[in-house]
Amino acid sequence: MSKAIRLYEHGGADKMRWEDHPVPAPGPGEVLLRQTAIGVNYFDIYVRTGLYPSTLPTGLGSEGAGVIESVGKGVRGFKVGDRVAYSGARNGSYAEQRVIEADELVKLPRDISDEQAAAVILKGLTAWALLRRAYRVKRGDVVLVTAAAGGVGLILCQWARALGATVIGVVGSEAKVALAKRNGCRYVIVGYEGLAAKVRAHTKGKGVDVVYDGVGKDTFVAGLDSLKPCHLMVSFGNASGAVPPVAPLELMRRGSLFLTRPTVAHYVDTVAVRRQAARELFGMVRRGGIRVLIGQRLALRDAAAAHVALESRSTMGSTILLP
Repeated sequence: MSKAIRLYEHGGADKMRWEDHPVPAPGPGEVLLRQTAIGVNYFDIYVRTGLYPSTLPTGLGSEGAGVIESVGKGVRGFKVGDRVAYSGARNGSYAEQRVIEADELVKLPRDISDEQAAAVILKGLTAWALLRRAYRVKRGDVVLVTAAAGGVGLILCQWARALGATVIGVVGSEAKVALAKRNGCRYVIVGYEGLAAKVRAHTKGKGVDVVYDGVGKDTFVAGLDSLKPCHLMVSFGNASGAVPPVAPLELMRRGSLFLTRPTVAHYVDTVAVRRQAARELFGMVRRGGIRVLIGQRLALRDAAAAHVALESRSTMGSTILLP
């Protein structure tokens, strides 16, 4: 029996229940994982509220790290005692133990801690998909990142800078400016009012090559208006709410723009790609190109408080839960 956070109805953080939950023995191709650190992501809130449909009851969370306690038949490449991490698995990481498919796992290098892995793997693989696949950032590009002081934002900004881009970050308060500048941003804009005009001022009227927007409704139009003609808007999050429908003609009027709404699962879609992306991510962490900022550590039983803090945009960096 394991303790876990369970959800029986969609709604606020008060719907999250901390309770006993049975853990089966691992089946073929599966392992039993004792979790040591668990990542918290906005995706988890979308599942909790019902924005992303799920069958109830359900667990929450799709990212974590831990130690393998037993393996099912047919598992190759992993053994009891291995330290591993995963991202994008089916809901259920908010738990002391869980059974998970071995194909979801990546082994952890000795110099990457469990807490670092849980804080960075889903956000880092998201950043990899955005920077290397959705739009391949190159030296000399100018990049706009909204929510630049958040979990994904800090990784995006650091990685983009390491690739040779100039990064303009958007943050929600003055308190987050210094953090964004320490983590890859050459310029930092506070708030959303007049955002496109401020971006144009920083780029001498030219605009940016790509926008990575994790905020959604409140920044979407300003993001479009910040782009150079024929360049790309990457809308990957809904922190302020879902983006309303947009007519294709609006993209033409603003400069024959391109628009994509990606999910990491479509880019990190095979075992080989996942492990290659993880190697690149951990390599960036080990070389110091990405510093993993864990801004908040909470007990697993207090996952609801983590959701409240994330929704209020009062967090900095990544939030992890500790069983």
